[in-house]
Amino acid sequence: MLSARHHRNALTGLTVLACATPALAAAQAPDDSGSDWGLDISLILEGIYYNEMSEGIDTPAGFDDGHSHDHGHGHDHDHSFDDGFNLGHNELVFEADLGGLLDGTLMIGFDDSDIEAEEAYLTTRSLPAGLQLKAGKFLSDIGYINSRHVHDWDFVDRPLVNEYLFGDHGLQEIGVQGTWVAPTETYTRLGVELLQGDQDGGIAAFDDGPVSEKSGPRIATAFARVGPDFGPDHAARFGVSGGYVTQTGVTEIHGDHGHALEGDAWFAGLDAVYKYDSGRAYGHGDWNVKGEYFYVRRDLDQFDGHEHGHGHHTHMHWESADSLTEKQDGLYVEGIYGFAPRWQAGLRTEALGLTNDAVEGSHHHGDEYFTIESMDTSYRHSAQVTFRPVEPVFLRAQLTQNDFVDDHGDRDRGLEFMFQVNVALGAHGAHRF
Repeated sequence: MLSARHHRNALTGLTVLACATPALAAAQAPDDSGSDWGLDISLILEGIYYNEMSEGIDTPAGFDDGHSHDHGHGHDHDHSFDDGFNLGHNELVFEADLGGLLDGTLMIGFDDSDIEAEEAYLTTRSLPAGLQLKAGKFLSDIGYINSRHVHDWDFVDRPLVNEYLFGDHGLQEIGVQGTWVAPTETYTRLGVELLQGDQDGGIAAFDDGPVSEKSGPRIATAFARVGPDFGPDHAARFGVSGGYVTQTGVTEIHGDHGHALEGDAWFAGLDAVYKYDSGRAYGHGDWNVKGEYFYVRRDLDQFDGHEHGHGHHTHMHWESADSLTEKQDGLYVEGIYGFAPRWQAGLRTEALGLTNDAVEGSHHHGDEYFTIESMDTSYRHSAQVTFRPVEPVFLRAQLTQNDFVDDHGDRDRGLEFMFQVNVALGAHGAHRF
């Protein structure tokens, strides 16, 4: 694990994207024009043992898939794991550079049933004045956890606020990003993104409604990072993020009638990280604390549809109804301590829906329509122990209590245990701050 001094030095010298994935160094060969190419290949393998020790409510109130407005999740909160052994989230990563001008990254994620190009992008390396551009498919740099992959997390699972507000994989889109690192002693990085807005879940979920689909890009984000100097043994980073979505919504058809929501949305958040380096071997005595908060607001127009025509010549006629405003938020705070060489222990507490004015589908005179319901907050508490026999390998045991409330206001607690094995094949690169 890198020390706090190393993290800070990496921050202050940052002019290119730091990839969190370890890489296997390969020989460089000149191309036809004389430029040097370098290709790095890495493989992350993960296995997870999962045991639902006691069954509770699957999904937090306001975010479930049993009602009309599900934000595109379509899953229960079981991590898609079966009880017993599971092949977790694995990654094959290719990274190449073009003569100091561009870096190219292709990250392929797979498990036992699916394979996907999770990230595929180019980044510049030689723009002046601390500027950098990135283009392709990538994880947005909003917040802290969103841009990090599984092997960079301190817990087995993604925080609730990131999963349920931005999608199962966080905010992951095709688009462009521009960043600027200020020429100051205090690390300062500013960035903006334009993203297509085609992902299935989260704030930008959209399902063909009564108004023609807007062309992309449909998401614009902005973020700022500051890393003040707290001395040789301390490192910190504070951030603020926000974004605007031009189109979000959902449509449901029930035979000869339907209901739809369409509108726009915006979000804003804060994140903070503090790390302490004890100077002892293999992370013994090191500790870090981090947390994030995000707030999302959706302003939605409601439409009622009725089928017109006969036979094959039918169409859905939509009429505008009431407008609705959905407001939701969430946060987490976690702390990790190195209690022995190569050993860490951590605690995390989470709240989802501190503000939870969510769209619900209800029934009135036989027709389904949308309403706003104020729902209670759901919580989750986790404890983990991690052992790193060598730096590219870790074994992690985690116990989690889900303290979720459902849409009817009933609260129940579930307990689950996970054991994770994560192996990075190849030379292990530096972790991001």
